[in-house]
Amino acid sequence: MTSSTRDRFIYTLAVICAALLVWDFYKIFMVLPDEANQGAIYRIVYVHVPSIFTGFTGFFVALVASGMYLGTKNLKYDAFAAAVTEVALAFATIVLATGMIWGRIAWGVWWAWDARLTTMLVCWLIYWGYVMLRRAIEEPTQRARLSAVVSIFGCADILIVWKSIEWWRTQHPAPVLSMRDGGGMAPGMEAPIYWNWLAMMCLATIFVLVRMRQEETSREIDSLRRLAHSY
Repeated sequence: MTSSTRDRFIYTLAVICAALLVWDFYKIFMVLPDEANQGAIYRIVYVHVPSIFTGFTGFFVALVASGMYLGTKNLKYDAFAAAVTEVALAFATIVLATGMIWGRIAWGVWWAWDARLTTMLVCWLIYWGYVMLRRAIEEPTQRARLSAVVSIFGCADILIVWKSIEWWRTQHPAPVLSMRDGGGMAPGMEAPIYWNWLAMMCLATIFVLVRMRQEETSREIDSLRRLAHSY
């Protein structure tokens, strides 16, 4: 993808993302009624749930890219994995922040050592460690190999996060999109979650493309550094 093509693609995605967000937030705040038990605070679910979907999608895409690096030793896959992981980590941070706000209203405290919250915090720390690891290692091949291992380990924890509210029934509510045991959302209240997920995926793609451009510059600097050391 040439630089001009990438720029046009980013601008197109930005327009689509903005339109989706405006339409979706209008519906969330102006059309949908308050929830019977939680009142207006339930609307945070329309940011909280799409954020976790987007973050986890990014982590799994990074896992695939990391596996492709281990199989091919091509640093382009490592650069892509790094860019996606950093963006996914940003959305994981939104998940924790919105979860704490929701918990403050629902439970009366900012933080409870609930199974879902605790496992999500562990997941966040693993991927924060991934970012710190990349900052600490200058040699590109070693950095890429160790980063791939952390990415694989982090994705294993994602399964624990996802299943935590089924394995351990603590304070976190049951899945809002599940219809088991009479769960789920009222008709018309579930669709904005998926539309917001689409908007956030567009936003995440924009961030990844911008971050990839930075990674390309970084790889060029690494190549020049290795060339200078060879003399």
